[in-house]
Amino acid sequence: MLTAHPDSIDILVENGVVTAAGGRVRLEETPAGLRILCHSTEPLRRILLRWNTAIPRHAAVLADHWERGYGDREWRGLVAERVLPWYAIVHDAKFDTSAGYGVRTGASSFASWRIDQQGVTLVLDVRNGDRGVVLGNRELCAAIVVSLSSNVGESPFAFGQRFCKSLCAAPRLSPKPIYGGNDWYSRYGENSAETVKQDAGLIRELSPDRSNPPVFVIDAGWSPTGSCNGAPYDRGASGFPDMASVAAWMRSHEIRPGIWIRPLLTTEKVPASWRVSQKHPFGGQTSSYLDPSIPEVLDLVKTDIHRLVAWGYEVIKHDFTTYDILGRWGFEMGGEITSGGWSFADRSRTTAEVITALYQAIREAATSSIIIGCNTLGHLTAGLYELQRSGDDTSGRHWERTRKMGINTLAMSMIQHNHFFSVDADCVAIMSDVPWKLTQQWLDVVARSGTPLFVSPHPQATGKEQRKAVQHALGLAAMAQSPGEPLDWLWTTSPEQWKFADGTTKTYQWNDYRGSVDPCP
Repeated sequence: MLTAHPDSIDILVENGVVTAAGGRVRLEETPAGLRILCHSTEPLRRILLRWNTAIPRHAAVLADHWERGYGDREWRGLVAERVLPWYAIVHDAKFDTSAGYGVRTGASSFASWRIDQQGVTLVLDVRNGDRGVVLGNRELCAAIVVSLSSNVGESPFAFGQRFCKSLCAAPRLSPKPIYGGNDWYSRYGENSAETVKQDAGLIRELSPDRSNPPVFVIDAGWSPTGSCNGAPYDRGASGFPDMASVAAWMRSHEIRPGIWIRPLLTTEKVPASWRVSQKHPFGGQTSSYLDPSIPEVLDLVKTDIHRLVAWGYEVIKHDFTTYDILGRWGFEMGGEITSGGWSFADRSRTTAEVITALYQAIREAATSSIIIGCNTLGHLTAGLYELQRSGDDTSGRHWERTRKMGINTLAMSMIQHNHFFSVDADCVAIMSDVPWKLTQQWLDVVARSGTPLFVSPHPQATGKEQRKAVQHALGLAAMAQSPGEPLDWLWTTSPEQWKFADGTTKTYQWNDYRGSVDPCP
């Protein structure tokens, strides 16, 4: 565990480093953890806190990701420059002990760790876009630091679950398991009201639990711009003449209606002041990327979300917001989450605060509807959203992508499940492009894991054998289950050995040698 106070504190302001933080950073010990408070008359960029403590040279380290994993979550030896977003768990195999270093969910900064043999460094990025935040007279609570050590005989997995629980005071969870279907990986945006009825009807037919109806999410393709191209969201595309009637049809067939939206991109005419800065990576493009620090933009987003609820959609999946705000995917961020010298219209708040306010606005507009965050920052959605798409896209066309993204996400995010939110490792696509023997295993592990199961079955690829397997899987997913445990997660990025709630263990065969020779992009 870390000592209560760091050995040194450095701050970085707009025009350089101030090594002696002086009275600009204040530490406050609380039952929740060590509060890091700061103020500055100059635009403030980063706070660096250093604890000098010996780290075993044979330690392995696991971290979270900024927004979602990209098949790259892993236990890895000490790499001093490795950016460890939000938290880091260090396991000493020689003495079978673990330690966790993290910040509480809902932080007002982008927090990341660096670990080397001589100690632990916490970097709190408090920028506003790519410029310093202008706090004025405000004192900012940048983060609350939590550190924890394992108990005698506590496995790394059990410790990881306990540690994640200590980081989130009140996760928002659905009363019943969420499961069902999604049409992206079977239709890839080529959907319509008729295909939705066909696909959702199949999910209903194969879902045996009547007390907990399945969800069916209409993914991208329903709006007039097609696929993922943004607003308007006040009507459907030509294949969706009446979005409310589609939702009503699903409810009449005991299916919970779900829908996808990309809230911060629009093709409609909006005031120039609503758009992101010209210095932003997407500034000046034909489609408008919206600045969520502007109250009118939040009002527009809330209007769109509220409309989906009024149409009758009980599950809302919102997508692309991290990319649209920061101009980068999570795997591109590293220690520099954005660039370009841009800032939000409102420079008085940190990027983390602006994004959290967006999430809160969506939560408010969604009322009691379930929210799935996709391309959202898990550490900021925790406590607000029921589900977090915790990894990049799986695939209905390339098994290697599902193996890389899906298996890794499921295994390495499992310690967060039900402690931050319900972990959504993405869909199980049933398509003829992927051998059924591989898809069947992916279907089985997700169904048994206790996490949400969404199936994308293409009718032409869903024969008698597939229907039987999907029916069994949906029956499992409809019931509350304790999280599955990846038994070999310390040694591989795609764990094959799993232990489940009923006490059984299973070994899966994920690898297709052809994929490793010629992997998909």
